Amino acid sequence: MVNPNAQQSVKLDDLKNFVLDLMLDMEVWNETNTQELNDIKLGVLRKNATQRHGVTRWKLGSDANNLKPKDVEVINIHPELLQERWKAYAAFVLHHEYIHALGFREHNSKFRFMENQWPGNRASKHGSEFTEFLRFKNATWIWSCPKCGKDFPRKKASMGRYKCRQCDVTLKDRKV
Repeated sequence: MVNPNAQQSVKLDDLKNFVLDLMLDMEVWNETNTQELNDIKLGVLRKNATQRHGVTRWKLGSDANNLKPKDVEVINIHPELLQERWKAYAAFVLHHEYIHALGFREHNSKFRFMENQWPGNRASKHGSEFTEFLRFKNATWIWSCPKCGKDFPRKKASMGRYKCRQCDVTLKDRKV
């Protein structure tokens, strides 16, 4: 876990207020005390993380069958989500993590229903775009298909061991 710097803390606080205000207006949360979410500490993930966009971390010894917001140690958000470009997606990710904090650990149909109530439904579609952005940002090598031109960001060189799934042509290495 990484502690947010002063600028990140301000942005996290703004994001929290925005998401909690929207949740108050969402019908799905009418019967739920979302005010408890206000007390959850927000932090940031490591900047080189590429797969996780947010994570809810539970306090040690929490009852897995009866989780409540008070059992959350911290919710971490990827620091790149605090950039203006990703603002809408960041709000969606925090809403997703708040659903976990309300005791819904599994990504089952009930969880997905609540998640899909988020008013910015286009924001949820930015997940794969954000992952691709992170992969290119952290890549040391680009594996390129000489036939279709598709690029694959990676940490290591392919050394001619991999082929393009579409073209069945050996990928070429390019140092970033």
